[in-house]
Amino acid sequence: MEDRHGPKGSRDRHSLHGKVYEKIREDILNGKYEQHTELKEAAIGAELGVSRTPVREALRQLELEGLVNMIPNRGAFVNRITEKDVQDIYLIRSMLEGQCARWATEYITEAQLEDLEETLCLSEYHTKKNHIDKLYELDSLFHEQLYAASNSRILKHVLSDFHDYVKQVRRASIASDGRSVKSTEEHRAIFEAIKARDADRAEELAKEHVRHTIKCIREIVLADEGTFHTE
Repeated sequence: MEDRHGPKGSRDRHSLHGKVYEKIREDILNGKYEQHTELKEAAIGAELGVSRTPVREALRQLELEGLVNMIPNRGAFVNRITEKDVQDIYLIRSMLEGQCARWATEYITEAQLEDLEETLCLSEYHTKKNHIDKLYELDSLFHEQLYAASNSRILKHVLSDFHDYVKQVRRASIASDGRSVKSTEEHRAIFEAIKARDADRAEELAKEHVRHTIKCIREIVLADEGTFHTE
């Protein structure tokens, strides 16, 4: 990643800042940094091959998002997603995913239906093979396709962020015994309801899907003390 200063000026710097922001954000959400780890501008800049300016801008943006704590005269420190955050996110998602499925039933196009079904078929194949990494990828894709089908830019943005915030716990949930099979079956049921244009059923199935995930997390993932770093 190269820090460029050309005739495009602020547009290039904005683009670079965005790449740096996404990289640091991904590293925090993927668990690269422990809670309260100091994020040193010079070190991150050297790692990414950029100056300190885009790193500083990215850290400020991450502070607004709640993932970084900027302490005057001390520096920037990681503020990771906690167990309470995860439970809150899934509770909110249980309501928003239902609305998303309802709107998708109304607005989804034939091309989007075909894409969803293709994703489901791949998920069913990899479920039989127990390919966890691929299932995690396809789970994300299914939800992103569903968010796009809702025809709501705002809802898509909010749900996509929530999905990112719980990357670690989602992966652990999918890897837990039997959950990948159930999750794929639940995705299939949601899809069939949307395809049948049954908004009430699609909404309830989407809410139920998140409730089942919450139950799995409480039983398995949250029992692992290493999963979260709370205050």
